[in-house]
Amino acid sequence: MSLTIRRVQKYLKEKYKRTKPENMRNTQRYFLKLIEEVGELAEVIRKGKRMENNNIKGTIEEELSDVLYYVCMIANTYDIDLEDCFKMKEEFNRIRYGHTLRIDEIQEDD
Repeated sequence: MSLTIRRVQKYLKEKYKRTKPENMRNTQRYFLKLIEEVGELAEVIRKGKRMENNNIKGTIEEELSDVLYYVCMIANTYDIDLEDCFKMKEEFNRIRYGHTLRIDEIQEDD
């Protein structure tokens, strides 16, 4: 089963319902954590630290995952479906900038 952004959002929503329901709508906290993670991502990119032997700690891969995590959490606080928004924004940009490729033309690898 592939991991979609929608599935990540649903997982995080359920996780917080079960573990920290009081934090489910704490947008400010998630935004500050996002900024922190973007800073950490900048640092590991500068150092060129990549994952080796499935060791994700302190790598670009880890920090990108953390950034995605908090983007999804912020979207959840506003009940935003990021997949739908991304598709809409890409279609807007396609028309605006004259791109011919549509996102629906890309097939997922099975």
